[in-house]
Amino acid sequence: MNEQRLEKIQRSETFAVGALLAVAGGFLDAYTYLCRGEVFANAQTGNMVLLAIHLAQREWARAGYYLLPIMAFFAGVLVAEGIKGRHRGGGVFHWRHVSLGVEIAVLTLASFVPQGRWNPAVNILVSFVCAVQVETFRKVRGNPFASTMCTGNLRSGTEAFYHGLTRRDPALLERSRCYYGIIACFIAGAALGALLSGVIPGRALLVAAGVQLLAFLLMLERDAEDRDAA
Repeated sequence: MNEQRLEKIQRSETFAVGALLAVAGGFLDAYTYLCRGEVFANAQTGNMVLLAIHLAQREWARAGYYLLPIMAFFAGVLVAEGIKGRHRGGGVFHWRHVSLGVEIAVLTLASFVPQGRWNPAVNILVSFVCAVQVETFRKVRGNPFASTMCTGNLRSGTEAFYHGLTRRDPALLERSRCYYGIIACFIAGAALGALLSGVIPGRALLVAAGVQLLAFLLMLERDAEDRDAA
């Protein structure tokens, strides 16, 4: 049963791809917070709270600082949906390959933007990337998940763990392990981002882009395997 279920999972929904994207997601959040002015590129809820605080204090310029990544996230979702709607499949690349390629290109560009006065521009670019990623990759092993934030994953994993124990259901326990594995990868990515932000702050984003590239190649490899099997 489990093997048959795994065979039906799309290549973009494998645990390996989800884990790599979670590493990149954690990395980006740590990087923008430590190197680009204490902004969370992934967790827009935090930026919204900070936006509201500065609006209440009538600090308009500072409020705008947090509004920018929120609007970039909005734009990223629109772009991801646009890629999905316009790409007709066919050929080597799936629409998710296109989205991930856009993410890699934008992060590579952002890595060459100097720190300091241009930090808001980098936060905009990284927030855009995170939005494209979270909108494009929405499942792991057939289960809804997010690769750029952990609250929903923690809720879903704990819910599956509870029902797996109470019902003695191995499938639910396996689902909870999948969610907790993704969370562990996110934390590991954030730790890596914190370490490299202090060592190579100017080019740390290239590491995140490299992790995404691994996911891109893994998806291509599974594509080839699917075609050979067919």
